[in-house]
Amino acid sequence: MKKIISQIPNFITSLNIVSGVLATIFAIDGHLIWAGIFICIAAVLDFLDGFMARLLNAYSDVGEQLDSLGDIVSFGVAPGAILFTLLEFSLFGTNQPIYDIAANWYEWLILFSAFLVPVFGAIRLARFNANPVDEPFFRGLPIPANGLFWASLGLMLEMPKYQELLQILYSTENLVIMGIFMSGMMVITMPMFSLKPKSFSLNENWYRYIFLSISIILLLVFNVYGIALIIFLYIFMNLIFYLLKVKF
Repeated sequence: MKKIISQIPNFITSLNIVSGVLATIFAIDGHLIWAGIFICIAAVLDFLDGFMARLLNAYSDVGEQLDSLGDIVSFGVAPGAILFTLLEFSLFGTNQPIYDIAANWYEWLILFSAFLVPVFGAIRLARFNANPVDEPFFRGLPIPANGLFWASLGLMLEMPKYQELLQILYSTENLVIMGIFMSGMMVITMPMFSLKPKSFSLNENWYRYIFLSISIILLLVFNVYGIALIIFLYIFMNLIFYLLKVKF
C-alpha cells in the first residue's frame, strides 16, 4: 500500500503529460481553444503533483525527472505548437498540414521561430536540474507561466470581445516578438519571486499580496484576457524589483 501511495504524485504527473500531448495535438489541428484548455488542466495537475508529494512525503529522483519532462511537454512543446499555428493563421489565413504549406524561406523562418519556445523551455529546465540550488525565488520565468500565457492566446479566440485588440495581438510581427520575448524570459537569470510564502506576514509577503490582488482584479474585469495580463504583470513587477534591488 505504501508503494502504491508513493506513486500517486507520479500518476498525477503522468496525467499532466497526457494533457500536454492532447494540447499539442489540438494545437497542430488548429483547435487552439481546446489546446489552451488542456494546458490549463496541465497547470492544475502540475500544482497537484507537487502538493501531493509534499502531503504524502513521496519524493523521488524519478518523480523530479518526470515532473521536468511533463513540464517541457505541457508548457514548452504545446505552447510552441499554439504559436506555430497562430503564425500559420497570421501568414496564410488558414491551418494546414506542414507538407502542404507553400511558404518561401522567410515565411518558414517565421514559422520555425515558434520552436524557440520549447527549446528555451528545455534549456531552463536543464539548467535548473543541473544546478538544484535551494533559493527562495525563481531564476527566470517559470515554464508553467509561459504555458499559461500561450494558453490564454488560444482561449481568447473563444471570447473575441476586443476584436481590434485581437487583430493587433495576432499580427505576425507581434507573435514573433512575443515568442522571442517569452523564450528569453525563461532563460534569463534575473530573480523572480515565488508565490509560495513561508508565512502570511505582511512584511515578508507584501509584493505577493499586491500581485495577487491585481491579478484577481484583472481576471474579474478581463476574464481570459486577464491571464496574459497577469503574466506580463508578473514579469513587469520582477523587472522593477530587480532594478530597485528588492530582496525576496
